[in-house]
Amino acid sequence: QVQLVESGGRLVRAGDSLRLSCAASGRSFSNYAMGWFRQAPGKEREFVAAISWSGGSTYYRGSVKGRFTISRDNAKNTVDLQMNSLKPEDTAVYYCAADATATVRDRAVEYDYWGQGTQVTVSS
Repeated sequence: QVQLVESGGRLVRAGDSLRLSCAASGRSFSNYAMGWFRQAPGKEREFVAAISWSGGSTYYRGSVKGRFTISRDNAKNTVDLQMNSLKPEDTAVYYCAADATATVRDRAVEYDYWGQGTQVTVSS
């Protein structure tokens, strides 16, 4: 069992930067691949970024590539999402998720544990 708690979401302006953090507790954080997803009002949850158990492999959705960076610290049991050049279309609730297969994947159904989400709002 892994418990995940996101933090860092807030209201920002277009072009600003924001760093989200996800703190994990429970069993063997380093055994899990980690992902960030987001869900805007009226839309389905979508993949944002994922990182392998070691941090050696990352994967991003096209619209955030070059703007967002996912990273993890297995010693601290955290995974972060650095978001730069934010756009109004990045507005959503952002969720952290853990995948017990430890591989980088982009489908929400493949993740085993989820946090409660943190709201990011980008004003134009």
